[in-house]
Amino acid sequence: MADPAGLRRSLSLRDLIVYGLLFIGPLAPVGVFGVLDARTGGAVASVYLLATIAMAFTAWSYAEMSRVVPHAGSVFAYATSGLGSSAGFLAGWLAMLDYLLIPSVAYLFSGIALHALVPSVPAWVFTALALVATTLLNLAGVTVAARAGLVVLIAEIAVLLLFLVLAITVLAGDGPSRPWTSPFTGTSGFALPAIVGAISIAVLSFLGFDAIASFAEESAGDPRQIGVAILVCLGIAGVLFVAQSYLAAVISSISPADLAAHPERQGTAFYDLTRAALGGWMATLVAITKAVGPAFAAMTAQAASARLLLGMARDGRLPAALAQVDARRGVPVVSLVLAAALTLVVSVWAARRADGLEVLVSIVDVGALAAFTLLHASVIGFFLVRRRGAARRAHWLVPMLGGAVTVWVIAESSPLAKTVGLVWLAAGVVAIAVKRR
Repeated sequence: MADPAGLRRSLSLRDLIVYGLLFIGPLAPVGVFGVLDARTGGAVASVYLLATIAMAFTAWSYAEMSRVVPHAGSVFAYATSGLGSSAGFLAGWLAMLDYLLIPSVAYLFSGIALHALVPSVPAWVFTALALVATTLLNLAGVTVAARAGLVVLIAEIAVLLLFLVLAITVLAGDGPSRPWTSPFTGTSGFALPAIVGAISIAVLSFLGFDAIASFAEESAGDPRQIGVAILVCLGIAGVLFVAQSYLAAVISSISPADLAAHPERQGTAFYDLTRAALGGWMATLVAITKAVGPAFAAMTAQAASARLLLGMARDGRLPAALAQVDARRGVPVVSLVLAAALTLVVSVWAARRADGLEVLVSIVDVGALAAFTLLHASVIGFFLVRRRGAARRAHWLVPMLGGAVTVWVIAESSPLAKTVGLVWLAAGVVAIAVKRR
């Protein structure tokens, strides 16, 4: 059965969880392991444990709002219902920085990784090929894309499980290279300020679970199924992140002090420790997985961004053409093509710049976290102001804690990221003023 907009309710709970885990990526900590290890003196597992708890506040807010506002616009729809149309537009506007640009980041990750494996082909070529392939899957329909994503997700989890098994085998035979408790306490003692400061980096590994809310109108189950999928996805990701960071830390023969003294080695630290402890073939397998996985994370991000554009267009905030849904495949074709075109331009541009990845990541982070902040505010506005009788204590306590976390992480962001975020926010305010006139 299709809803009035033409989106088809065909996604099961499993499909929703697959989309969320694909977007996050089971091996997300690989890229930032070295940075976190150096910053915290080896207490990487503690960072991911605390980051999971911090993100749980945001996941709860998404779950609550998706239950009472089951629309494809996600945070745009939630802020509109809880705070009004202007705040809703700003929430959607800020989320666009995340949803429209994070596919570019993911495709760029794939392009860079594949270029490292095949240096004769430029990174931007691999980036463009990955984008075209996954866009075709999205255009084929949400069910087809979900099935393809499931295959890739199974492969990613299989590689991760292989890493975990091999690491445990090495530990059983040779013992740890670092103290058993060091991934939680650090190699030179527990340094709480350093661990808390590193959370602002670790939470970025979780970005993507919120995309599940964008498929609310394609969920085949009860409206509460979206919230269940979000919370389950976050829980699974948290367990996987803590497990792999713990084992990576205890088998690593590279000390946190060495990584801190040589920042250029932090980006490849996970591959280096895998090569040294488990073999070069395993390091290569992880690298290949990290090359393919982000392309399908980008596929999910692209689908979510198209649903955001559809939701905003359907409410008259963007051109009506973006709300059109293909009758045969049940997908917002115009929104998907526009999202793909923007992603292609941005990702190829970034792939040809030395600092392209850094610029994109900083912009995406601020957009996502600012949208999360408005999400928390919308929970308070919806339950405590508009539906006071339905409010519980959690409806002000949890979003206040979650909002404090997101505001703090934004404050810890780079000056460039905050500048771009303020400029984008100002542009949204101007757009509201122009529309009112």
